[in-house]
Amino acid sequence: MSTVHKIGRRKTSVARVYLKPGTGNIKVNGKDAKEYFSTDVLVYKLNQPFALTETVEQYDVTVNVFGGGITGQAEAIRLGISRALCEVNAEYRLALKPAGLLTRDARMVERKKPGQKKARKRFQFSKR
Repeated sequence: MSTVHKIGRRKTSVARVYLKPGTGNIKVNGKDAKEYFSTDVLVYKLNQPFALTETVEQYDVTVNVFGGGITGQAEAIRLGISRALCEVNAEYRLALKPAGLLTRDARMVERKKPGQKKARKRFQFSKR
């Protein structure tokens, strides 16, 4: 099996994920995942697809990610890894789909409207 390339997105983050057989190394923008993502929760999110498919430490992952904040980036990478695992073995889909890891979360920041302070907040109304 050669390298599998997939894209994951979340909010304004875009992650290009490259998956190949290996020892479980995850590199994000040239750094180790534990170094790039400061909290254990975000590192757990990256390893979630591997835990569900019981493929921990079987694949090396290289990721280029940009845009958004670190939580959006972590979830974009998780989606990319899940998609890549499904291309490697179609049976992994049965484990990943019920957990919601193959669903692209379409929620984005609502745009600011003219004549308003923010997306929904209005300027203060004065009757007189």
